[in-house]
Amino acid sequence: MTDDPEILIESRGHLGLITLNRPDALNALTLGMVRVMRDALERWAIEPKIASIAIRGAGSKAFCAGGDILTLYAQKQDGQAEKSLVFWAEEYALNRIIKRFPKPYLALIDGIVMGGGVGVSIHGSHRIAGERFQFAMPEVGIGFFPDVGATYVLPRLPWRFGYYLALTGMRIGRGTAAALGIATHCVPASRFDAILDRLAAGEPTHRVLVGEVVAHGEAPELAHAGTVAQSFGGETVEAILAALDDLAAKGVAFAAETAAQMRLKSPTSLKLALAALRQGREVEFEKALQLEYRICRRIIEGHEFYEGIRAQVIDKDRKPRWQPETLANVTDDAVGAYFMELGKDELVFDGEAR
Repeated sequence: MTDDPEILIESRGHLGLITLNRPDALNALTLGMVRVMRDALERWAIEPKIASIAIRGAGSKAFCAGGDILTLYAQKQDGQAEKSLVFWAEEYALNRIIKRFPKPYLALIDGIVMGGGVGVSIHGSHRIAGERFQFAMPEVGIGFFPDVGATYVLPRLPWRFGYYLALTGMRIGRGTAAALGIATHCVPASRFDAILDRLAAGEPTHRVLVGEVVAHGEAPELAHAGTVAQSFGGETVEAILAALDDLAAKGVAFAAETAAQMRLKSPTSLKLALAALRQGREVEFEKALQLEYRICRRIIEGHEFYEGIRAQVIDKDRKPRWQPETLANVTDDAVGAYFMELGKDELVFDGEAR
């Protein structure tokens, strides 16, 4: 246990600096951290002296590995799963603030960035990747789905790579992330402090970064861009798997490995994630967040999310008992029910009428 605050907020000259400060928990986001961040961003947005914002993670392992799913699991066990909706609603509101922020917003990422960590970085104007950058949206492996605005971002990535990332949960390094547009700049992590100092001194963001960027390095996943584009264009999970299996039968090892990864995931989550990305591609950012919130309202009533956390994080037996166990038993009607309107319980943002 530590008495250190979960999040540090500093004004350094012309820079507003946020440090996610839970290194032992891979800087996983809590509701308290979300609220502190929102208060700081709302203040800095109108403070004339603050010219830019930067966010970083404490420790050497992670920028932020996601939301605090242990707390969400405990709330379910205590019969208070609805409390999780408060976290998601406020987290999504924060994602929106970052997306619409009127000043440069720089995420300095060296290490793991997943789930909720993606939500507080990818929607900002600058995503700066260090050497240890590792990006993933692994939610289908815990019976959830890519949220925090990922249903808007992922389907807009080139070569159908967003669908690949969503349905496999696989990690990519900074080379591939830069090629896809997930990372905007590659900079040695040893230069992060120098960047912060120059921003604090009031130097323009573009001038600071142009002198720091380096080549993004290897992007090994792009060697398989053709396979991804060909396979993940399917309209159903079954079609995607069939395309992968066909390529695997022709000796494409990457296709076989990808299909094997998908078959480890929750069948419900696979179908839900694909449906969410297909809808998210056609709507504005706020609407995508509202659709995600509808899904969360239904997920807390179900089995998959909590079973996934149990298997992967609590008991760590890596043997989730998905319900249903097969894709064939996840009907279109069952998936469609997650997207039904919520009436008075819809997610609304500041300035919107309910």
